[in-house]
Amino acid sequence: MIISASRRTDIPAFYAAWFINRIRAGYCLTPNPFDARQVGRISLLPEDVEAIVFWTRNPRPLLPYLNELDQRGYRYCFQVTLLGYPRQIDARSPRPEAVIATLRELASRIGPERVIWRYDPLVFSEITSPDYHRRAYESLARALRGSTTRSVISLMDEYGKARKRLNQLASQGAALTWTKESSPLSNGELPSWLGGLIGDLAQIAAENGMEIVSCAETLNLQPYGVRPGKCIDNELLQRLFGLQVPAVKDPGQRKACGCVVSKDIGMYDSCLFGCSYCYATSSFQRARSNYLRHDPKGEALLLP
Repeated sequence: MIISASRRTDIPAFYAAWFINRIRAGYCLTPNPFDARQVGRISLLPEDVEAIVFWTRNPRPLLPYLNELDQRGYRYCFQVTLLGYPRQIDARSPRPEAVIATLRELASRIGPERVIWRYDPLVFSEITSPDYHRRAYESLARALRGSTTRSVISLMDEYGKARKRLNQLASQGAALTWTKESSPLSNGELPSWLGGLIGDLAQIAAENGMEIVSCAETLNLQPYGVRPGKCIDNELLQRLFGLQVPAVKDPGQRKACGCVVSKDIGMYDSCLFGCSYCYATSSFQRARSNYLRHDPKGEALLLP
């Protein structure tokens, strides 16, 4: 069993104490995100967990517990989102320089192959133009050279909750300039400006010793040097840890998602970063309220 910690919230950044308490207990409870009356029990015993995949914008709070995870025999890797977007879009994300320093430290401890850099999603607006992305991606890639061997990109998906928040930014000069539903993206063809950008990002990644892959992307980016990727990647887990993980697509994920089956132990509406394009938070106020009632010693991250 692979543990996802977590697509639904940032466990390393905000719930590291809860996570290590559940590791020590050997299990956690996870309410069904669509029916909280259904509560599942997930074993976290080392013999039951093949690997843990952490998803985070700030691994720092989890670093003090890595030695304990190692001593208990857990295998793990990190998916770390680092974009450096303007505050109008990413209101409370950690400063890039702080995340870069953490990633360098993390890579020195566990190896760069176990640290995956996510520059996703690509949000296009009046303040995040294609040229902005070229400059930002190149600056971050140079800073992370030697600390990761894989970069993940994707185009922003049009979730209703995210669209509403981004529309609110229009009055502040950050209106979205295109969407996946608008021509010519809707028929699967990339306009020249977008294809050129994707190709440039692929070249920058290669120049800095990284492979570049996409995440749950419906558009074909392979002509521009970006192959489809898997965030829960059986091939990567085999290469890192010698695990023989069945290459079975997770049926609970989107059609374009290539991830293999995993158990997610997070809960929606519990992340405090407040990213405008977030799919996992429907209400930032609810997320703050949930965080305040969270019990680090509880069996579940949140219970109804």
